[in-house]
Amino acid sequence: MSRQYFGTDGIRGTVGQAPITPDFVLRLGHAVGQVLRRTSARPTVLIGKDTRISGYMLESALEAGFASAGVDVLLTGPLPTPGVAYLTRALRLDLGVVISASHNPFADNGIKFFSAHGEKLPDEWERDVEVALAQAPTWVDSPSLGKARRLEDARGRYIEFCKSTLSSSMALHGLKGLKLVVDSAHGAAYHVAPAVFHELGAEVISIGCSPNGLNINEGVGATHPQALVQAVKDHQADYGIALDGDADRLQLVDSTGRLFNGDELLYVMVADRLAQGLEVPGAVGTLMTNMAVELALQELGVGFVRAKVGDRHVLEELVSRGWQLGGEGSGHLIALDCHTTGDGIVSALQVLQAVVRSGRTLAQWLEHVTLFPQRLINVRLKPGQDWKNSQALAAAQESVSQQLAGRGRVLIRPSGTEPLLRVMVEAQDGALANRCAEQLAETVKE
Repeated sequence: MSRQYFGTDGIRGTVGQAPITPDFVLRLGHAVGQVLRRTSARPTVLIGKDTRISGYMLESALEAGFASAGVDVLLTGPLPTPGVAYLTRALRLDLGVVISASHNPFADNGIKFFSAHGEKLPDEWERDVEVALAQAPTWVDSPSLGKARRLEDARGRYIEFCKSTLSSSMALHGLKGLKLVVDSAHGAAYHVAPAVFHELGAEVISIGCSPNGLNINEGVGATHPQALVQAVKDHQADYGIALDGDADRLQLVDSTGRLFNGDELLYVMVADRLAQGLEVPGAVGTLMTNMAVELALQELGVGFVRAKVGDRHVLEELVSRGWQLGGEGSGHLIALDCHTTGDGIVSALQVLQAVVRSGRTLAQWLEHVTLFPQRLINVRLKPGQDWKNSQALAAAQESVSQQLAGRGRVLIRPSGTEPLLRVMVEAQDGALANRCAEQLAETVKE
């Protein structure tokens, strides 16, 4: 059975348009509650959200849906996605629910779920929910209705968890001596991230920490890092930390204004663990991970595999191999020795820990890693165009592979939302990457 509502990371869309409407979300809460009650007579779920104005409406609808199915609800208010995952596990609850559209504009919203272990749920569970959605609701009687209450100390519990992910050798010194700019994208971490870094001893300047329900991700955060770059320069800070709206994504900036993406930060996390004498058998990236990082990890003796784009696929690959570190260039970083899911605050702490412990700057950690230039061209497909079986495109790919000679790569993939073919060529030589990408794009057009 194909899924009608669930995408790669829950259910997401524009508020007021199906399926992100209060009536559907009430039905969704009821359907999820029915699925939960197959294995638990009286389930309890945790609901967190980001700072979008639509969160109030969707939270109320979800709460009503769960109550109508006989499920109790704990409400955290605004809290980062990984904070919901942590508390669901720590409080031994049945399910964690996050109301967020991550890095999207405020007019969008979405709903995603975490298991009792704080992990993303499998496709089979999502299919069960969609089957329940298609069936008539089964309202419980009044004595069986669920109850809701607020979890007052959710923020404090999560702050303490983030701080605990520093190694014991770092616990005493923390981040003393560092001056940091923290950009929370006017999102869920606005009242969490600055406190974490302050309580660990850093001097903190906060930006993007004044949400009004409409300004989440607007000109700030991990998707708009120029605000952070400027703030770091203005305040002469050592580093800047940018999160996205639900704080599972990270970008870092150093004192010179250099921006470090998720590929580079993944390398630093791996290299730091090796420097501590820890075993790192391998790391997981995605189809878009820069080839320079793959080659650099291989030089460290660390295996590397590529998953499909999406932190969910990275996590699945890590679990299947028993590895701990993975991530995407967008800043979704996963350290399974710290948390069950990607966490922007925890990832920032892991990277800053490497800097403080070693006395080396981020630039020094990455002095032997120079990202390959990438050229991406979107080519509009004609109706019915069979690019997969095109002999001309296959021949062009073979020609490009010979030109790259093992020091570059080609990725051709369809867009998931538009009739476009994405042609990406990556090479040490930027001019060569441009020529090869244009050659492939022209072949598709012809």
